[in-house]
Amino acid sequence: MLIVEDEFIVANDLGIILQQAGYEVCGVAASAEEADELLQKVNPDLVLLDIRLGGKRSGIDIARKLKTKNVPFVFISANSDQETLEEAKRTDPYGFIVKPFRKKDLLVAIDIALYRHKHVIESRSKQEGLLESQLAELHKSNLESVEKLLKIAKLVQPHIPFDLIAFATWSADLESEAYLRVGFDEYQFIGKQQLITVSGLKDATVTSVLHTSKPLLNAVIYDESSSTSVESASTLQNLYLKSFKLNSCLVYPIALQEASLANYLFLNRREGVYNQQHIALLERIGAYMADSPTSAKGNKSISAHNFQENPLNSTAKVFSPGFKGIIGNHPLLLTALDQTTQVAPYNTAVLILGESGTGKENIALAIHSLSPRKDKPFVKVNCAAIPAQLIESELFGHEKGAFTGASEKRKGKFEQADGGTIFLDEIGELPLEMQVKLLRIIQEKEFEYVGSSATKKVNIRIVAATNRNLEKEVANGSFRLDLYYRLNAFPISLPALRERRSDIEELTLYFAGKFCMEFGKTFHGIQESMFEEMKAYDWPGNIRELINVIEQAVILNNGNSKLELRRRLLDVSTQAAGEFTIKTLSDLKHVQIETEREYITSILIKTNGVVRGALGAAELMNIKPTTLESRMAKLGIKKEDFGKKF
Repeated sequence: MLIVEDEFIVANDLGIILQQAGYEVCGVAASAEEADELLQKVNPDLVLLDIRLGGKRSGIDIARKLKTKNVPFVFISANSDQETLEEAKRTDPYGFIVKPFRKKDLLVAIDIALYRHKHVIESRSKQEGLLESQLAELHKSNLESVEKLLKIAKLVQPHIPFDLIAFATWSADLESEAYLRVGFDEYQFIGKQQLITVSGLKDATVTSVLHTSKPLLNAVIYDESSSTSVESASTLQNLYLKSFKLNSCLVYPIALQEASLANYLFLNRREGVYNQQHIALLERIGAYMADSPTSAKGNKSISAHNFQENPLNSTAKVFSPGFKGIIGNHPLLLTALDQTTQVAPYNTAVLILGESGTGKENIALAIHSLSPRKDKPFVKVNCAAIPAQLIESELFGHEKGAFTGASEKRKGKFEQADGGTIFLDEIGELPLEMQVKLLRIIQEKEFEYVGSSATKKVNIRIVAATNRNLEKEVANGSFRLDLYYRLNAFPISLPALRERRSDIEELTLYFAGKFCMEFGKTFHGIQESMFEEMKAYDWPGNIRELINVIEQAVILNNGNSKLELRRRLLDVSTQAAGEFTIKTLSDLKHVQIETEREYITSILIKTNGVVRGALGAAELMNIKPTTLESRMAKLGIKKEDFGKKF
């Protein structure tokens, strides 16, 4: 373990805790510079990294370097501002601990980080082996050059993420073709004419850039967070970067069979995307890409789309196959979909993370649809909606007479899913005693009926989902660490709608058209003021809330005009709490008890008194059903308080 911490007392405490737990501390650094020196001498298995360090550089700068070297790290920091936390999150840490921390929290975070890192390496090895075999097959094909570039782009995308991929060759003159990613499986061909249109430059200027560009002989990453800045990129890379408003670039040289030189260019809107792992992968698969695309030679008919408008303004369609009903082309969403396609062919357990209403069930269904189990059952279980006394019978089934009311033998959800996939939604709500039995099924693929001692084998894949921080639940003792290990083998994080605002317009148009058709109304479009208000809103209920808002707008529309919002998008009880906006129950610590009572009552009215399950009051308030029921009892909230207002 390497400790990077500028507070001596904290660093000393960390060292003592680690040594008592049996870990070896290979060094302690108080600054980024000291960390750099130590990393040249030692090769740690894990780094505990403070964000705020003495000196000009922060722990985030060190994190970027660790990421390129494939060294796992866990941030340890006092509460920081939101901007700092978001920047830290972009480095993909293996954990985050807030000071002051408990010894148990620290050791749990380390266990999880080491386990995750091990499985990331194993999973990546399998996926890259498959990629190599797919490229080897493509290498033997006789496809046209541009079509081959498109196929390479689709195969490489999950491993080397890009918003634009280009292939440039230098024989006599530079020839360069590219594809811009405009959706999950949608790519826009970019040739010289398209480049002139998007860049807004004159033909002569673009021609001059192409003529003066030189091939790179070594792999280079251009990124503001790397040692080589974007501004130092050569003319060709800069042309693509500026024309498409991209922020990072990886250039990889290829030697073609005819002894001419070529460069692959991978470009991305985000910073810090590319690292040495991507270069190492290209070194392994480069031989299969060496004689691939050379020049389109005017043949545009085989490109993905004909160029009709600025591709940056293109809108995504409903993804298919396998992604039915998922709409959007924001990079955060596309990253989640790329991860889905990567893990789908395997039997690996998947944990889908995200706020309520972000589409976790759709991703689970996509994993099933894209897997070899697609023709077998997909069984959904909402762990929060099943009463504690019935959950064992619901999951594992029961024998006749096993308990009062068990008049016949009944199959449970796991047996119903045999051969297919079981989706355990809200896994964080599962009682501890059931977590033990779930772990047994994952490990041994067998279970027992309630009321029987005989075991039954089952062949299932488990996909779980939660809107909770399971690491905190583990630290609190309400979720088993060993079960978390098993479920978290491959996590997929879904962005909240406020994090992908660029998709709001397309989502609105899709669901508005859908509801107009369903209700027999003509769709005349949407008022610009409605778009503006929807894009400014934070959407605490995410896509589920947006769907409800659109449905309401269609119902209230007369069918002869554009849709508009008839009711303002305001968070519940804003007026009751003055200027303070209440979004979840945790926000109520700032307001009076009477306001909390009014808030809970208003939510119960909205859900028709339903506390548990999908669209229940507990889910809308982002709390456990048991917590809500406890608060209701404490505040004296009775059925007549919300029932009388229906």
